[in-house]
Amino acid sequence: MRQFWTNSINTNKAMVENLQNHGVITSDKVAEAMEAVDRGMFVPDGSSPYVDGPMSIGYNVTISAPHMHAMCLELLEKNLKPGMRVLDVGSGTGYLTACFAVMVGSEGRAIGVEHIPELVASSIKNIEGSGAASTLLKEGSLAVHVGDGRQGWAEFAPYDAIHVGAAAPEIPEALIEQLKPGGRLVIPVGNIFQDLKVVDKNSDGSVSIKSETSVRYVPLTSREAQLRGD
Repeated sequence: MRQFWTNSINTNKAMVENLQNHGVITSDKVAEAMEAVDRGMFVPDGSSPYVDGPMSIGYNVTISAPHMHAMCLELLEKNLKPGMRVLDVGSGTGYLTACFAVMVGSEGRAIGVEHIPELVASSIKNIEGSGAASTLLKEGSLAVHVGDGRQGWAEFAPYDAIHVGAAAPEIPEALIEQLKPGGRLVIPVGNIFQDLKVVDKNSDGSVSIKSETSVRYVPLTSREAQLRGD
């Protein structure tokens, strides 16, 4: 996946406009969500939050480049309507979880799952300072939990949309089980060579899988293996 680098982008609005100009964002709803959630609130201090590249957030993980977040939002847009439920596995700094929450609104539910407790704590602080999503956090329609995302989060299943922010060697069965008929899962799959897979669940419970693009993500693994950098 190409990156849309430019050093002249220094505001969140300019970042979104750049992605629109390059055709990465075509949905008004996605643009509105990414404008409402300032990426600058979700990256380490001293970083360049609006430049189109991934960056380290500690614990051997990264926050994805803006174009990857935009692509995933676009792929899931029809499953992120007001009132719908969405699960964000490997929620990291909380950025994409906050975008999901803005799209499904107060009548929906957005759940982030992250197995590093320190990241969960910091992501909640990020969301609290993010404006649009902070109200949803206070209301309870947005929440971030410590857990093994490979097992999903059964409490609020089934989900209309599931996003996974790390690459699994194969699609976890628990995530397919927690996907609602008519729902969509977006997940990077592979080890050295990875593809972004789009999994649609049919009304009879069967699934259709297609590859969207080649990607490079950190592995979806146990907390211990992640901290070792395996």
